[in-house]
Amino acid sequence: MLSRFEFSATHRPQPPEMRWRFWFSSATVFVTLILISWGGFVTSIDAGLAVPDWPATFGSLDPFGTGYVDPDDPTARWWHNTPVLAEHGHRLLGALVGLMVLALAFWTWRADHRRWMRVLGGVALVLVTLQGILGGLRVIWLSLDLAVVHAFTAQIFFSLLVAMTLFTSRSWMERAFTVGRRAPAGAVRTTRLLAVGALGALYLQIIFGALLRHPGLSVDPLFAGVHIVGAFIVTGLMFATFGHIWRYVEGAPYLRTAAWWMLGIVVWQFAMGLGAFTVILYEAPAAIRSVVQVVLASGHVTVGSLLVGATVAVVLYSLRRPVMAEGSPPAASVRHAEPATREPMLAD
Repeated sequence: MLSRFEFSATHRPQPPEMRWRFWFSSATVFVTLILISWGGFVTSIDAGLAVPDWPATFGSLDPFGTGYVDPDDPTARWWHNTPVLAEHGHRLLGALVGLMVLALAFWTWRADHRRWMRVLGGVALVLVTLQGILGGLRVIWLSLDLAVVHAFTAQIFFSLLVAMTLFTSRSWMERAFTVGRRAPAGAVRTTRLLAVGALGALYLQIIFGALLRHPGLSVDPLFAGVHIVGAFIVTGLMFATFGHIWRYVEGAPYLRTAAWWMLGIVVWQFAMGLGAFTVILYEAPAAIRSVVQVVLASGHVTVGSLLVGATVAVVLYSLRRPVMAEGSPPAASVRHAEPATREPMLAD
């Protein structure tokens, strides 16, 4: 028995300006991923307070020639000290991301006719500014709570950049899906619920992961247990989402590709998390932090961001408004579908 909801191309062209904006937005996403990875490295080596002041660095506002001097070596500068290099380098990358987002928001406001896209550009600018303030206040207030908020907000900001990039892509301009005649009632809704549920569970998992990482070398049993259970829940939801898409969706290469990426990355993330947790438990009694632990913990943050990006893509592709295939009778699965001549959701 065939139970499918099919996708069809709208063949809407991607303007040349939007193509350039897509590549610039992609570059912004890439630099932001490096920034998040660098932040994971800062937390992994416990260097969040290596620079005690903000917005200055050791009393200097010169971003490349700070006032830091090693008491044992007057010729040393900030890049000669690994913790200071990590923390100040994170600030420099943050400033670069801020400038790129400023340019992207202004470009979107000037060039994009979609009002909601201009709003998203403004929200991205607000979020990157908030991230900088949160990071600075975390230093001067010595607040681990703000460190956790800073880590979680970073993933919200990253998700927004991924969405803005997707909305300027050729795949978003060209594709919309059509509900086929034999699609089971609720097939589209179930796919959306599974995808949104997986993303929501992933965000909760990120919060518990941040709570687990930021106390330092110690491991809180409660947060560790919740995080482990959460890993199984997130993985299960993503497998269920992938299975539903694989069973009921055809002719939707972008959604299926995003689902494949989501599935592969969640397996990778689960393995890295298990490895990092094992090493931390082994090294915690001796209060040591090996290179292996730093690499696994930082990599876990990076792969987690990739998983967020892939899941956001799955959610957004699945949320596109279906159009009713010509000749299809009204059914429960298509009662909210639009005529075939209508543009897909969020295309305008």
